Amino acid sequence: MEDQIYTGASPDEGATIRQIVALAMDAPAAAKSGHSGTAMALAPLGVVLFSRILKHDPRHPEFADRDRFILSCGHASILQYGLANAYGYDLTREDLTAFRQPFSRTPGHPEHGVAPTVEVTTGPLGQGIANGVGMAIAERMLRAQYGSDIVDHRTYVVAGDGCLEEGISHEAASLAGSLGLDRLTVIYDDNHITIDGPTELALHDDTPARFRAYGWNVIEVGEAANDLNILEAALRSASNQSERPTLIVLRSHIGFPSPSMLDRREAHGSPFKAEAISEVKAILGLSDERFVVDDELALRNRNSIAGHHDSWSERVAAAGERGLALLQHLRDGGALLGNASAERYGAGTEVATRKAMQRAMDAFGSSTTGITAGSADLTDNTGVLLSFTAAQSASNPGGRQIYYGIREFAMGAVVVGQSLHGGVRPIASTFFVFSDYMRPALRLAALSETPSLFVFTHDSVGVGEDGPTHQPVEHLMALRTIPGLHVVRPSDANETLEFVEGFLRDVAPPPTALILTRQDIKVLSGEAAEASKSFARRGGYVARESDRAQFTLMATGSEVAVCLQAADELAAQGISARVVALPCWACFETQDESYRGAVLRYDLPSVSLEAGSTLGWHKYADDAIGIDRFGLSAPGPFVYEHLGMTAQNLVSHVLDRLDQQ
Repeated sequence: MEDQIYTGASPDEGATIRQIVALAMDAPAAAKSGHSGTAMALAPLGVVLFSRILKHDPRHPEFADRDRFILSCGHASILQYGLANAYGYDLTREDLTAFRQPFSRTPGHPEHGVAPTVEVTTGPLGQGIANGVGMAIAERMLRAQYGSDIVDHRTYVVAGDGCLEEGISHEAASLAGSLGLDRLTVIYDDNHITIDGPTELALHDDTPARFRAYGWNVIEVGEAANDLNILEAALRSASNQSERPTLIVLRSHIGFPSPSMLDRREAHGSPFKAEAISEVKAILGLSDERFVVDDELALRNRNSIAGHHDSWSERVAAAGERGLALLQHLRDGGALLGNASAERYGAGTEVATRKAMQRAMDAFGSSTTGITAGSADLTDNTGVLLSFTAAQSASNPGGRQIYYGIREFAMGAVVVGQSLHGGVRPIASTFFVFSDYMRPALRLAALSETPSLFVFTHDSVGVGEDGPTHQPVEHLMALRTIPGLHVVRPSDANETLEFVEGFLRDVAPPPTALILTRQDIKVLSGEAAEASKSFARRGGYVARESDRAQFTLMATGSEVAVCLQAADELAAQGISARVVALPCWACFETQDESYRGAVLRYDLPSVSLEAGSTLGWHKYADDAIGIDRFGLSAPGPFVYEHLGMTAQNLVSHVLDRLDQQ
């Protein structure tokens, strides 16, 4: 007998939809917080995806050739948790009752690594779309490298009005269309409701026309949110599309089938009242009991989709050496293999640290099995060109050089998607001042602990004539405040090579922002060079030690050389100073207390020098010399001198402090 509410649903599909709709009301009501309406309206779509479309296997949730499912509108997280439970994943009724509670596996927005089926951390709207673009790129590259018989999956993203209003959706969709990512499908939940009210308050876009202009295939299914057969047909049509990504536009009604909450803004972000919940459950023929889950239904659902992992394993085995190579690649995380090395720069020569980035790419790129590299239209400037590969495109699916265009935010989130896909070691780059455009993606990269490298060049007022609009000042401290993001500002070109090699060789490196100079700086020599080689990856080290030290000078990046010069000038006046380099504060904080104490020497007065905001430096130094204002348009050396980033200024400060003792 055909379902009277959810057209085309089998008995088990209908029961699954009803269970999820009930959970979508029960969980936020119990938590007194959450979003019910979108999850209720999209329950049929979720069931079609999980029961008829996706290649997935609850017994092997992480198998590499699974289809990727991303809920970009992460506020509807209870939909994903309900689906995971209903299809036999390791997510229990107890987990559902703990929705939005401390330390639960069902947080308010999906977090990667917390609950099964959650591929990426979503919540800030729109980033899930760009993550999906990254996953589609990663799949394409691995398929080109190892063959479609063992790499053959798709990426599905569910997005809402808010996702498409955010600017990142424009950037990411334009890039996906340009690359022709035909294994990417985005389902747009066009429910016409935002927290403030109808979308028409602020949105009158012709979304299908917009995506067609980007080069997408667009399928408009209209009022079919509750017709499982129409949804399935649209999704299968998308999978038959070649050379273009697909947008499926679905007109849903938030809060369906609630008579009292249907199409109301309150259905978006407010838990339903008890009366409204009871009303919906009566319509669905359910009991009024909370958190009812059918374990037998979950078992049947799980059995109905079994076999995808086993089928893939058989294909990998049949592929022989190629299959073994893929498995090893995935275990290594696409890391640098073998004995590749980069020629070091001569002591005392002057080299911009950004130039060392290109040397690293030339030395390590071809040996890093999963590497991708690209920039936001600044490839020559940032040194992230892979000379051994052509540009990524529909006609060159194995290309590892990605031209992201002038789309910094999307680039950052696309990199996160590549990284979380697995088997890819992505590097993205732009000028440091534009890290502001990328910050939301950097934050989620850190929250997700993605092994991604973000290269930021032109790191200070040394940019010079471009002026204060392009001269980073507050950016170093701004990025250092992101928990888990390793912000690295190397002392010289050789230290840059060390950090890049370390990132590429590590199977699971932390998300890293590498901050590099535009201007040439002196390559360390002698004691400083040896200390850098031995200890730089610990985040801090003594570049010059003295048994008779009266003062400690601290710095990062180009200012380390300035400190060494100042130490020489002080020595000429009979004053002995140590020099400490702190290229990575996050790395340094992981060292034991004895090491940190030996580096910092708290018993001595100290001062830091860094061409940026002084905020935060008092954690390590008694005094801080920096730049707490915007720069100016002038040659870089003039700006450095005008703003006090000189050995002479540092010497004067030390002399004044010693006179005061």
